[in-house]
Parts: sequence; structure tokens; C-alpha cells
Amino acid sequence: MDSNLLKVFVAVKNTKSISLGAKELGFTQSNVTLRIKQLEKILGHELFHRTNKGVVLTKEGEKFYPYALEIIKKVDEALINMKNTDNLELLRVGSTQTNATIRLITFINQINEDFPKLDLDFKIDSTTNLVEQLVDYKIDIAFLNGKAKHKDLIELNRFEEEIYFIEPKNKEAQKRILAYKKNCVHCKYLEIYVKENKKDKYKTTIFENYEVILACVKAGFGVTLLSKSIIEKFGYLQDLKLTKVDFDLHTTLVCRRDYKSVIEGYLREIKL
Repeated sequence: MDSNLLKVFVAVKNTKSISLGAKELGFTQSNVTLRIKQLEKILGHELFHRTNKGVVLTKEGEKFYPYALEIIKKVDEALINMKNTDNLELLRVGSTQTNATIRLITFINQINEDFPKLDLDFKIDSTTNLVEQLVDYKIDIAFLNGKAKHKDLIELNRFEEEIYFIEPKNKEAQKRILAYKKNCVHCKYLEIYVKENKKDKYKTTIFENYEVILACVKAGFGVTLLSKSIIEKFGYLQDLKLTKVDFDLHTTLVCRRDYKSVIEGYLREIKL
């Protein structure tokens, strides 16, 4: 039942007039009359007696009136609570491993400081899998590598990344791609880069550990593709040969177009 119908009913009852009720609500008299008839049809009873002096409740109207007040009150309370960030209890956050390594701790600390009652639930996965989970309403927001290429998702925020093709500094690398996951975006872009810029075929090895990947590159066991933030975090900036690449792999914070968080504005402004 539409709570707006109940508000029309209550306004007419309180003013004892269709016209005065319409004026109070900012509606036309015909619109109010139509809504009262709709409500009466739903309930199966007439709610008002029409008199020369206005309207008065029928017995059924008198019986229904306290229920209408209670329903309106509950709906208004629900709307206020849903819009109040202090009542947001859980935020389900997805993140790629790259962003979990360099950005998630800062995010957690800021959220904890600004919304101390908010519980966070995390899912660490590839960009491809996180997009699927957003589309299926399994998570609320996600930090992705690159743009969210799905019509149902929108970008809330963007964090710039410097992406580098990484080789050993003082020796020739083995013909091996070192990646965190086979289906991660960095691995896909790295395979494209190697195919376009190297003559030999490369095989791919998965480690799921950035520090191990960087150590292996330094030792000459292969090449990789990572953001400068990752290289810097593990202290390898001076130990590797870095070639900057023009890949659009900036971090994007995204959500569903039709399922935005009540702290959407906060997320659009957050600096990480």
C-alpha cells in the first residue's frame, strides 16, 4: 500500500475537507479525490461521509485512521534511518589484491575514524570477478584495476597509478611472465605488452605474492607489470629496470548504478 495514499487520507480527515486537505498537501482537489477513491477501493470500504460542511469519517474510516497514522510514522522512520549514515551498519567492500596491498589499510583507518559504528566486510578478488559480484549485488563497492566496463556500474572515485614494465636491472630476464593471478588485469595487459614488444614467446608463472614476484624479477627469473606504489612499498625501486607504460590501469572505486551507498558523497571525496 502506497503510504502517500495514507497521507492524503490523514490530511483530509484532519482538515475535514477535500479542498483544505488538497491545499495542505499542495495537490489539486481532483487529485485528492482520486487518491481517496483509490484507497477506498483497496480497503473495500468508504472512508468518508460527504456533507454540506465537508467530510467526516465513516465507522470504517474511524477504525482505519489509527492504523494509517502508525504506518505513516513507521515509513517515515524507515526513510530517515536509511538516509542517516549513523545507521549504516555494514559496507561490503571488494578489492583487487593490488589495492588491498597499497590502499585498503588507509581506507579502513579513515572509515573507522569517520564512521566508528560501521562494520566492513571484504572480498579480495580479480577485477573481473569483482565486477560480477557487484552486478549480482553481492558487494556494495569495489576498488578495481582500470575502468568498470559494465553498463550497470558507475565510477565513484579514481586514484591515479603509474604502471611500469619491470625487468632485472643488470641481467637479461628469462622468458617468463610473473603474475599475481592468471586472470588479473595486470597479467592480461602484461601478456599483450610482451606479445607486442618482444620477439620470443613467454610462459606465465603465478605466485600470488608481490614481494616474491619482485624478488624473482630482480634475480632474472622473469618480468612483470605493476604500479609504482607496489614496487615502492616493497623497496625495489632502485633494484629494477622500470619502463613506464601507457596503460589505463588507474584504480577506480565503483558501485552499481541503481544501488548506491548512503555514504556515496563521502566515497566520491575520499583521498587514499
